[in-house]
Amino acid sequence: MSDTPRSPWTWVPTLYFAEGVPYILVNTVSVILYKRLGVENAAIAFWTSLLYLPWVVKMLWGPLVDSHATKRSWILATQLALASCLALIAASISLPAFFAVSLAAFTVAAFVSATHDIAADGYYLHALDAREQAYFVGVRTMFYRAAMIFGSGLLVTFAGSLEGGAGGIARAWTTAFALAAAIYAGLWLYHRAALPRPPTDVRRDPAAARAAGADWARVFATWLRQSRVGVVIAFILLYRLGESMLLKLASPFMLDERAAGGLGFTTQQVGVAYGTVGLGCLILGGIAGGWLIARYGLRRLLWPLALALNVPHLAYLYMAHAQPGPLVAYPLVAIEQLGYGLGTTAFMVVLMRISRGEHRTSHYAIATGLMALGMMLPGMVSGAIQEAVGYRTFFLIVILAGLPGLLTLPFLPRVVADEE
Repeated sequence: MSDTPRSPWTWVPTLYFAEGVPYILVNTVSVILYKRLGVENAAIAFWTSLLYLPWVVKMLWGPLVDSHATKRSWILATQLALASCLALIAASISLPAFFAVSLAAFTVAAFVSATHDIAADGYYLHALDAREQAYFVGVRTMFYRAAMIFGSGLLVTFAGSLEGGAGGIARAWTTAFALAAAIYAGLWLYHRAALPRPPTDVRRDPAAARAAGADWARVFATWLRQSRVGVVIAFILLYRLGESMLLKLASPFMLDERAAGGLGFTTQQVGVAYGTVGLGCLILGGIAGGWLIARYGLRRLLWPLALALNVPHLAYLYMAHAQPGPLVAYPLVAIEQLGYGLGTTAFMVVLMRISRGEHRTSHYAIATGLMALGMMLPGMVSGAIQEAVGYRTFFLIVILAGLPGLLTLPFLPRVVADEE
């Protein structure tokens, strides 16, 4: 059933803000939460990295989303479930078994959020025509990034501002996640009224959906038959090896006491470093990387952008030795995040270049699933490595971990360097 047409401006920004919020809370803010509650680095890195798993395998239940209800119904159901998960996390923080209960809630939220991604992206294609889809790509990206700022910046800073009050750290984070749950419930209520009902957004025939699921084996087989597939897989898994290890320990490093090798920053200072200054430079790096590749071509820039990803890791090695204050640390974090944005843009363009032909959408989904796997596995062991060797040696290992990915670059298939 269709309804009165409404402007995409009434729902595209809020839908993609709602898509970004749970992702950043599950994969980034959870790390800071557990660090402030006294969980050890090895446990934090292992369990929060495992939360990437739904984004690794979400392609497998795409046919389920197609065959059961409309994309609009899936969006509303998953948003209500996510609001409930955030409320459960808030309620669990003061419990004796807070880690197990909150981790279970984060795990459910991760699977629900990955399902929301499938539904939201499918709904976008149904609700907009080709011209509108192209026009609103930048809008959806901008509001997804706004969700990053809300989660890792504003929410973390808000929690930090409450940590010194009555109830201490646990009460502060309970309040922060309760606020996030309330905001998300508001988004669910708003979308119940604001999301249109596109005439093409209908439940798919279950038999057709099952056939689509069965096709995955054939599609995956065609992906494995591409030129130099071993090099491609190695590139995807190794290109961001050092960065994936650093990401899980960057916030704990800043929060740890100086006597433990950290910087001794407050929660508010970490919120500023990564949620505002760092994230701003990450976005700038992504924009600049896209412009540079469009202007000069990937053939010329693949090596420089890959180095831009890895060389700034030296900033963390320096900070581990010098243990500077915020005045020095903030610019160094900004430089590292700028390089991350530049290098990741080149990485994503490579994934697009190897996703060609009849099944390009499915091939890109396979590549991004492997990308998430490449972030998950190193992150799982990074905390145990850091605890065994200390921050100084750990950041040296991070730098060395960038070398295997660089060594794959000369052997990538020719299609990667072909300019379009």
